[in-house]
Amino acid sequence: MSVLTSPRGKVEVVHCRRTETQDIYCIKNLIRKFTQKLFGNLNIIYLLEKANLAITLHNDQEEIMAQATFLDYPNWNIATQDDWVSVFRELDSDIPCTPLNTLFMHLFVAVDEYSVGCCKEIIRTVFKAVLDLHFVFLIVPSCMSLGSTLITVFSQVGYVPSLTNDEDFAVHVCHRHNHYPQLHVRKARVEDHDDLMPIFLHHDTILKETYGEYFLAELIEAQDEENHAVVCEVEGVAVGFMSVCSQVNLELLHKCFDLAPFHGLCIPHQDDILEPPQEFSIHESSDSQLENSSEESQKIVKEPQEAVSLETRESIQRKGTEAAVEEALSPVTSENTGEVEDSEKLSQVSSMVYMGYYISHRSSLSVSLPEDTSSFRPIYKGASTAFCIQLFFIDEKYEARSLDFMNFVFHLFHDKDFCIVSVPHLTPEFVLIQSFVKVVPFNNCTLEQDLYVFHRAGLLKTIKIRLATLLDTPGVEKLVKTLMPCKSILEDLKQYNEARRDPDGTPLQVFVAEVAEQVVGIAVIRNEMDIEYIRSHYNIEDFIYFNHHQREEHGHLYHFVLNPIFRHYTKFFLKEILRLGYKSCLYYPVYPQVKEGKVQSPKAHSLTSALHYLVPVRPRRQIVYPLEKLGINAPSKEVSKDALSYALNHTNRKLSLEPKITVNAKIVVVGASNVGISFLETLVFCHCYNDRDHELMSLCSWVNVVVAKMTAIDRAAKQVVVSREKVVLYDHLILCTGRQYQVPCPTEVDISLHPTNREVSNSCLRRYSGPIPCNHFTLNDEEDCLRALAWIKNNSITAEGNIIIYGNSIDTYTTVETLLSLGVRGSCIHLVQHPPTSIITCINDCAVEGAIEDALQAAGVNVYRDALLAQWNNGLYPDPIHTASFTTPTKPFQLPCSMFFSFLEKNVDYETFKAFNDACLVYDGRLVIDSNFHTNDIAIRAAGPLTKFSNRYYSNEWTHSNFNSKEIGFQLAAAMLKLFDPTLEPVTEPPADLDRLIPMYKGAKIKGGILPGSYHYLHVSKPAIPTPLEVQRAQSDFGSEIVTGNVKNGNYFRIHINKYRMVETITCLSKVPFPASNYIRLFGQHEQALNNLCARYEDGLVPDLYSYFTEPWCMALFHDRFIDLRKALHQILSSKEDEDLPSMEELARQIEDEEINLPEKPRNYLKRVFQETIYRPLVEKSILDYLHYNHYHLPMYAWPGII
Repeated sequence: MSVLTSPRGKVEVVHCRRTETQDIYCIKNLIRKFTQKLFGNLNIIYLLEKANLAITLHNDQEEIMAQATFLDYPNWNIATQDDWVSVFRELDSDIPCTPLNTLFMHLFVAVDEYSVGCCKEIIRTVFKAVLDLHFVFLIVPSCMSLGSTLITVFSQVGYVPSLTNDEDFAVHVCHRHNHYPQLHVRKARVEDHDDLMPIFLHHDTILKETYGEYFLAELIEAQDEENHAVVCEVEGVAVGFMSVCSQVNLELLHKCFDLAPFHGLCIPHQDDILEPPQEFSIHESSDSQLENSSEESQKIVKEPQEAVSLETRESIQRKGTEAAVEEALSPVTSENTGEVEDSEKLSQVSSMVYMGYYISHRSSLSVSLPEDTSSFRPIYKGASTAFCIQLFFIDEKYEARSLDFMNFVFHLFHDKDFCIVSVPHLTPEFVLIQSFVKVVPFNNCTLEQDLYVFHRAGLLKTIKIRLATLLDTPGVEKLVKTLMPCKSILEDLKQYNEARRDPDGTPLQVFVAEVAEQVVGIAVIRNEMDIEYIRSHYNIEDFIYFNHHQREEHGHLYHFVLNPIFRHYTKFFLKEILRLGYKSCLYYPVYPQVKEGKVQSPKAHSLTSALHYLVPVRPRRQIVYPLEKLGINAPSKEVSKDALSYALNHTNRKLSLEPKITVNAKIVVVGASNVGISFLETLVFCHCYNDRDHELMSLCSWVNVVVAKMTAIDRAAKQVVVSREKVVLYDHLILCTGRQYQVPCPTEVDISLHPTNREVSNSCLRRYSGPIPCNHFTLNDEEDCLRALAWIKNNSITAEGNIIIYGNSIDTYTTVETLLSLGVRGSCIHLVQHPPTSIITCINDCAVEGAIEDALQAAGVNVYRDALLAQWNNGLYPDPIHTASFTTPTKPFQLPCSMFFSFLEKNVDYETFKAFNDACLVYDGRLVIDSNFHTNDIAIRAAGPLTKFSNRYYSNEWTHSNFNSKEIGFQLAAAMLKLFDPTLEPVTEPPADLDRLIPMYKGAKIKGGILPGSYHYLHVSKPAIPTPLEVQRAQSDFGSEIVTGNVKNGNYFRIHINKYRMVETITCLSKVPFPASNYIRLFGQHEQALNNLCARYEDGLVPDLYSYFTEPWCMALFHDRFIDLRKALHQILSSKEDEDLPSMEELARQIEDEEINLPEKPRNYLKRVFQETIYRPLVEKSILDYLHYNHYHLPMYAWPGII
């Protein structure tokens, strides 16, 4: 925030932010003829799309006051974008401009009255935002003056000719030191105390309370050879302080952090033990080669077979270890005052392999952890080469120049190469440590601090990115020789040097990062040849306007390697790749791993440490097209093809200077339920996860997974105990374990006494505590299903043996159908249904239930109703189960048993319950939460079927079980994001009465599967308290039903339309597969949007809904952006587009409230107003724009201009 004063004395408070799309209209209004003469005739949308940095200035009323756009190459065609440095060096050799420290102004507009103040404020903001920026150039025609505004910040340097004509252009420059200069750093003096204390107390008062009022002065006085205190000053006033010390507890750091990439912060010594002894060596097992690491250092659950985070995998790929090699770089003189001018040492350190077991949670089954055979830690004998920052603070106005301290403090320790700092992990990331490298902690680290490292060579500003040459081969070989993809990288380099393209003709580019004539990084990109598939399958248009990017501007990143001490230059490296390669976008796919451990990729991709600086792209939901019916109107093969699944990551020119805040909070999610996965996906993508395939998201790139079972929660220490011995620390604990099928507890009655159910106590509330039989199965997840399939295969169950399926849920039917499809005879399958606990069945549709019963009878499946499990093996030892006895309302019976499947009512696992109970979390049948997901511990949240709302809401019938689990996870993440996302508006406390209401969610409840008789079943309904279907039909406001086909023919389709004419329920039962994902999109649609479905059905024009919803007109209904069209149309109709008329929405409200008298029917009146006013053309234009923009998905629609 700044205050501007106009020449006439008017005052305006202004704020700076990044330019947004909605600013374009105002920017165009600020363009004058003089602006066009200075900058040329510009396409504003295109310019903003390709800009590295665009700044908007607005006032308190959100009115645009000024805007400026900056790119990393000159305008007016005075030099090519990849070779402008030589032109400007020849112009003025005293200006050491480089791609790292230079930007070019391509546009500036402002409100005339405040233009001077706005210009200075924007320039100051740019220098503050881009730390390494020192020069901003402005190029204008030589015949033009800068005017009274720009002349205040720019000074002329000279003239350069145009590349295309004889016109000359004047070059003007703006220097950092005139607007946001580097800070002067010196040794601290006692008299600085009075300047520093107010700044320090603004951040923290604990040290003052602990050590007294003058502790800072005492710290300054205590300086010696090992302890130094320095300050930065502005106009003689100290504005920042740093205390550094050469005494570092390396023994503790070696135990807690993986410092192998930095050779343990020690000088290499001949007695260093860098490799594990032979007895510690581990074979190449993908399950054992795991490390505790992630891009955001968040501790979250994950399974070992899935890929670990990419940085971890890159470390794992190191094939060996070698001693650190120190090579002195040639003396480098920087253009920045006070930068390191003597010889610098660049340590090329090879990452060591640390192979350790990391644990993950499964809520349903206990997973035994293997013995820890990977406890080896490297031993370093050399002297310490690190010093630490003990205390640091700086005035917020100068925080962006925090790195200015580093040059000075490294001069104080000539023999040290590393500076380290540890901060509490809940400390918000500040500017200084953004240039540090965060060190990966070991999985047994219990320190509540994060460690950051900065190498002396990181101060060098002479890093240069250029296209590779043949002479770079030795340097690249040395850089990548310890990487597993070394061969692939070198082959690509060779191919580039020989042909500049692949054998198939795909353009290939290789870039190297060079510091002091030494290769410190390499990147390989190719043209993205599959951009149509990417556009149609991923939401890249969340980040770019696709139509403003040429096909050849899309690049595909294959390899990216950068020495870790220069990691803070990763974004600069990526930005230079875009500039030098004439690209505007880069894409990096993460392919899923198959069981053999190989990566499904047509070309080898190395694992990139640049992933942290890329953004994950959400996959798009795809329409299931009736290709045969569409014929020539079907989408192209590039759009509809079934290509390999991968998670897509992306960057572009607009993101190259975008700040990124790292949240170091440890968020631990217990349970891989739908709620938990949806929560994680929303944190990563800010969107609920895709239905089709988790491989499209690669959660493992951002999340650590612990495969184990939670056995305790230590709330005081904020840690989760897993498998009774390991601990996982947390700052925020999210409990999403859900409920699972449990082992049933037999009633233990002797059936020889012929008891009935009335004589047996209900055992459902009792917990089974005996040995779990080896042939007893509860199918709660995919692993359980695979285990059951393996048992069937290994024990010849399909040929002989009786299988008992016990329960009343829909899973019993899908299990029966699976067994029948595997070849098990129906006569060997016994479906035993226990007495229902509710009058509502799992199907709740008599027609469907009748079809299932007929199918069971036709298959010969034995069905027993109202049966209670009495005994296994007649009360003898139950493992394995040979017989199972049951009681009924009439007489008991006994069945032989080879396999026993239990699908009794789901409940919370006992050990999970015990962990809650021992932690004193309030539990009342389920874990008690409030409307914001909080338990009675503010640091612990819970969601999903595991939970119930507190009794103070008086809504015991409503729980999360009534709602869509994915939506619950999405809302949970939205609540958490408010704690971490600085761009979100501050949370305002709801009114006291509102907190008494439980939240209601609108997402559909979905269930389905393949039922006996090979029926494909889908049921979609609104969230509701379960009610029998016949009772619903009897309600006066039930609405209407549309039913086609019948269950006997296997083409049953039922749609329930509520009283508001919205689709509320969908039920499908078909002998042939159908596009379920399409039909789910019908939920919540108005029947008129379905081509006036009700009227057509009543006229007998809809004999088959399956065929009806494969017609070309309805494809848009299934499109993922159809909801955006609906919102756009609603916006048009609810806004006042005509000054003489209220909006259509307001007009409808007035008619409803009888505020106006109509001479005709309200419907006819609204229709006539719509037809005769501006609303119709606006709606038509919006629909046509939607169809035109999404034509690659919807080519079956016509629009004006294509006929």
